[in-house]
Amino acid sequence: MPPGTSLDLRFDPGLSHFGFEVRTRWGIRVEGRFPDHGGALTILPDGRQQVHVRLATGAVEVDGSDKYTEIARGEGFFDSTRHPVAEFISQPYRPELVHDGGRLRGRLTMHGTSRMETFTVAPATCARPGWECDVVATGVVERDRYGLDGWRLALSDKVRFNMRVRLQEGETE
Repeated sequence: MPPGTSLDLRFDPGLSHFGFEVRTRWGIRVEGRFPDHGGALTILPDGRQQVHVRLATGAVEVDGSDKYTEIARGEGFFDSTRHPVAEFISQPYRPELVHDGGRLRGRLTMHGTSRMETFTVAPATCARPGWECDVVATGVVERDRYGLDGWRLALSDKVRFNMRVRLQEGETE
């Protein structure tokens, strides 16, 4: 890479997975996923890295339930008609983060609201995370901070996001 330039590496859409989990007030775990997603890892000129994730809320699926899928896409939750994309852009970080694990801060935009959030990156299980093994990150977000206030009597305010990312060989964005 020439000095002073950055490099964008796309996420592998077939090997990367983005999901969420929310609990009902009765303790039942509801799991969903974002089958339509995109993103890239940017290697900045100074060697730090930055990730950009885009999730299509209109494609969200709740495992085993058409009704919960409809609720998740609807006005009271992601409101995918008015807010078709949820997006996360990290702050630049040292590449050691994906090897050692730690905190990844960035701006999450969802339901028309942007806030700083922190996700936890798990320590790598291989020498080349993103290429030879998944980069795994999780984080808990409070729904009401983003106006996702529907179904309060049935669903917990806390949503746990989970991400497993692989990079696409030979592809740049």
